[in-house]
Amino acid sequence: MPKRIVLIQGHPDLDGGHFCHALADAYVKGADEAGHDVRGIEVAKLEFPLLRTKKDFETGVVPDAINRAQHTIKWAEHLVIIYPLWLGTMPALLKAFFEQAFRPEFAFETKSKGLWKKLLKGRSARIVITMGMPGFFYRWYFRAHSLKSLERNILGFCGIGPIKEALIGLVETANDAKHNRWLEKMHELGRRGR
Repeated sequence: MPKRIVLIQGHPDLDGGHFCHALADAYVKGADEAGHDVRGIEVAKLEFPLLRTKKDFETGVVPDAINRAQHTIKWAEHLVIIYPLWLGTMPALLKAFFEQAFRPEFAFETKSKGLWKKLLKGRSARIVITMGMPGFFYRWYFRAHSLKSLERNILGFCGIGPIKEALIGLVETANDAKHNRWLEKMHELGRRGR
């Protein structure tokens, strides 16, 4: 069955050309070949301010670029989020995007007694993180803390699941053969809509 997929490119460099971009291209190519409907959100190309107050988060005006991104996320059945690991977590621009996009009344609804309703149920996700260290070291030594935070505190909090992940380590030092294996894997994931 064809899926509606949104690919969120979280690399903050406007110029592109990074391995995150090559991974995204491979995924989209595979998805297109299989007949999936893929839309993209390139966070680096969006214009939006940082949120600075709880009031802005809860009731502030949603910037046009974020409003369009929210419509795309709402449309999608599956989210693919790709970003590089910077200082142990996602780049600040991607975090700012999630803060803007995953607001109350879009991603969740506050109920009485501190409970909430998850408004993005029915969507799955895949998180792809590139890094300079070995992926197993990030998972084992650092306990993949920022990945777990994204899975639990942002996506899961809003009802997105199941969530799959791919940690791509030693990106800067890997040879072409290793890069090509990752690109082939992303192509296959795209073909399968996963």
